[in-house]
Amino acid sequence: MSALTATSKGTATREAIIERAYEMARVSGVEGLSIGPLAQAVGMSKSGVFAHFGSREDLQLAVIESAATRFGEAVLGPALAQPRGLPRLRAIMHNWFEWVRSTNRGGCVLMSSVTEYDDRPGLLHDQVARNEARWRDVLRRAIELAIECGHLRPGDSEQYAFELYSIPLTVHHQSGLFGYDHARALGERAVERWFAANSA
Repeated sequence: MSALTATSKGTATREAIIERAYEMARVSGVEGLSIGPLAQAVGMSKSGVFAHFGSREDLQLAVIESAATRFGEAVLGPALAQPRGLPRLRAIMHNWFEWVRSTNRGGCVLMSSVTEYDDRPGLLHDQVARNEARWRDVLRRAIELAIECGHLRPGDSEQYAFELYSIPLTVHHQSGLFGYDHARALGERAVERWFAANSA
């Protein structure tokens, strides 16, 4: 076996482990991940899993980053095809609601990781905080572009991002308790009211 083939196989195995760990974390949270059950789920020994992740924490960090990548690909990626300004910002919010739909029956790793690590200093807390800050920056930039395009009235983009962020966050919480469809309808109305209140 060539070195390139071995590397490709190792990468594929690592990705398969992360994929299974991600699905497990959707149910039990990132803190609920354990090498033993994960190894059994992917048909490997514990040492085999440890060969790809030096520690449980390394695995947890990889799962959190995987969740952030999935979110970005689902929410931001398609929105970038829309024109700058309000069309792109509206697409971001629409895709975000769709993300809530996709995670409603299993759980959102990003949401649960904030709850798990917001008050626990360490590498996991820092990774979660970086992910949150990165997404808020993306949202803030989309808002600034909408202002530059003349679609939104000039204002504090950080405050704007905070307000828009709170809508899908509430939809996340309401979905599990009262049903996704009703929460989505309320969220969409809230977004449109926000756009109307802040349009240029």
